[in-house]
Amino acid sequence: MKSLIKSILLATAIGAAVPVLADGPVAAPSAAAKAQAFEADRASILAMAGNYKVKFDMRETTPWRADYTPIPDKVSGGHEAVRVVEDSGRRIILQHLLIVDDGSGKPMVIKHWRQDWIYEPETVLVYAGKGRWKLDPVPAGLRAGRWSQTVYQTDDSPRYGGWGQWTEEGGVRRWRSSWTWRPLARRDAVRHPAYDRYLSINRHSPSPAGWIHWQDNIKMGPEPGSNGKDEKIVPFVQESVLNTYSRDTAFDAAPADAYWSATKDYWAAIRAGWDAVVARNGGVAVTEVAETGSAAAERLMGLADDIQAKKVSVTDAKKRGLAVIAEVAGKP
Repeated sequence: MKSLIKSILLATAIGAAVPVLADGPVAAPSAAAKAQAFEADRASILAMAGNYKVKFDMRETTPWRADYTPIPDKVSGGHEAVRVVEDSGRRIILQHLLIVDDGSGKPMVIKHWRQDWIYEPETVLVYAGKGRWKLDPVPAGLRAGRWSQTVYQTDDSPRYGGWGQWTEEGGVRRWRSSWTWRPLARRDAVRHPAYDRYLSINRHSPSPAGWIHWQDNIKMGPEPGSNGKDEKIVPFVQESVLNTYSRDTAFDAAPADAYWSATKDYWAAIRAGWDAVVARNGGVAVTEVAETGSAAAERLMGLADDIQAKKVSVTDAKKRGLAVIAEVAGKP
């Protein structure tokens, strides 16, 4: 009997130990594997450049408060030209140019959002609430193999930033961000809702037709009745956003390229102006404006339009644009 008990105990101990022994230590990737992953990441990011028909699908799904009623779904779309502004290996900048009908049948180009990708970043520019953005350190132990994505408004002032890793699961390649705070998009800001920011996870995935940008947004805001030091930020509703970029060679992207050719040097100076403020102050404060995004947007965008219309020189527009940034940008 004792021998039988010992056999059972020994078998149980061996069985319990097997999963631990089977897993073993995780080997660090080789230099060749890391280089291969880096190039695969770059290819996925650069593949977002091109001409696209875009569908924006926004749906509030689950209310997190009993007194909140989700708004109707909103689906819109258009055409975008996405151009590579910079590719220096570990840094890639993509500029989106939206092409819409001006109401008279003629194409109108709107400089849309910009996305900057940086490999193994030390910091990322994040939204800190109520018109403030700050440089936030990426933990040293989590930088290896990761990319940050920082998204900018139409006037190149910041919008949101996060970091994450390109991976492949189930045959689908994707980049998934860290939890990311974001200011309200115009579609919500113009309604002046009870919530005033999003807590989000962003995902980017190449697809056979192009690529997708998939967002999980928790719409957050001050709890009714709380304010000042006692203000409590609470969830109001969950939102799912799926932006689908499908390659489209049928539409004419020439107006977007003409706009960018005329204004790219101006916008390079504006980007540098914002970057200088962020580097000097560890972030930036800019008043949010529901209709345009920021207090600088209307004037900076207007100067670009005037350049294309030959109403102002690029040199003069740069000076005036940098003066606008100096006026509206403060310490976070």
